[in-house]
Amino acid sequence: MRHPAGHRARHYADAVSTRVFAARLAGTAVFDPIGDQVGRVRDVVVLVRPTGLPRATGLVVEVPGRRRVFLPLSRVTSMDPGQVISTGLLNMRRFEQRPTETLAIGELLDRHVELADGSGAAIIVDVGLEEQRNRDWLVAKLFLRRMAPGRSGLIRRRGETVLVETRDVRSLAGIAPTQGADLMLASYEDLKPADLADVLHDLADTRMVEVATALPNERLADVLEELPEDDQVAILTGLDLDRAADVLDVMQPDDAADLLAEMPTEKAAELLELMEPEEARDVRRLLAYDDESAGGLMTTEPVILGPETPIAQALAHVRRQDLTPALASMVFVVRQPLETPTGRLLGVVHIQRLLREAPHDAIGGFLDTEIEAVAPDAPLSTLTRLLATYNLLALPVVDDAKRLLGAVSVDDVLDHLLPEDWREAEPEDADRAMDEQREAGRA
Repeated sequence: MRHPAGHRARHYADAVSTRVFAARLAGTAVFDPIGDQVGRVRDVVVLVRPTGLPRATGLVVEVPGRRRVFLPLSRVTSMDPGQVISTGLLNMRRFEQRPTETLAIGELLDRHVELADGSGAAIIVDVGLEEQRNRDWLVAKLFLRRMAPGRSGLIRRRGETVLVETRDVRSLAGIAPTQGADLMLASYEDLKPADLADVLHDLADTRMVEVATALPNERLADVLEELPEDDQVAILTGLDLDRAADVLDVMQPDDAADLLAEMPTEKAAELLELMEPEEARDVRRLLAYDDESAGGLMTTEPVILGPETPIAQALAHVRRQDLTPALASMVFVVRQPLETPTGRLLGVVHIQRLLREAPHDAIGGFLDTEIEAVAPDAPLSTLTRLLATYNLLALPVVDDAKRLLGAVSVDDVLDHLLPEDWREAEPEDADRAMDEQREAGRA
């Protein structure tokens, strides 16, 4: 089987065949000796020593199931930006960073360093690894961008790029870890929010906040929704209040409510005051419900339309990028007003039905009126039973007057059915915990 030979284009190259750059390796496929792909490189583990060049000891490899494992470089037979070939089987134990270890992409890229010749400061753009005759890999080169003082004395980022010997900068072990996150995030730009959340979770707390702060608001909101609650709180607390409120504004209301519920009461109240009034109103309404009820789990922003809406327009609405697949599976059809709490719920229209009908027809002619709506105080067990019994991806939540309050999606229900630490558990541990929950439910 032939291995892929293509690699990402970069602004610099080097003729040394035994040299690779860490940022180029990000996302590179890892193959076993017979040519089967076993994962992708996510980082390089480096030992930064007080004297001598830093030594690379292994790769952090993401394998199926979004688990990150450690691949020692002693078990790598070939490494370049197009492919990494390993010997034997990978140890599937989850990678846990040791105190003496540094992640080249996660912790060295964007770090500020001082050049040893006194010519000023620079930012690490990439880390060059060179294989030695004894098969060790050393951080022998650093690709840097010089920093120059601006008119106001502040540091501006743009400057000359240079490739230097690692020994030409002051010891990496002795410098303060002043660091941005732009280059690290560029290495992970292809990751889905859940996968980027895993990367952040594996970083040290301070670095996690630094990287999260560098994300655009929409991207950060998506990533926060995939993180454990303690990480969510740490990141939101690390933002200034205005920025934190802006991020909450673009989160799904139910996720924003869950996050604020974990914050100190005074802090949560302060953030609610800084949010956009309409977004804050929805979040306040959700905070009034019990966490394990339909009201506590629902989102107030499903697709809601009037019965006279043409099918073509309805299909345009379900293409919204912020919709999860579950919420995009159906349109909730109501009387005016269309904002929650709406007018009376008339029924739902399933996306599969809309795709089979004429684009100019009104959606009110294709209503499913038999779908069972739930009250906001409906317990989690009721929601689970209804979703499973009728093979639904979402359920409408209504008040006593049959006005639509929101919708509960299957992914929100799953989040509450899984163990609290399901993101961190090994797959076999998660399976065992789910089996125990199922047995407890039968008892």
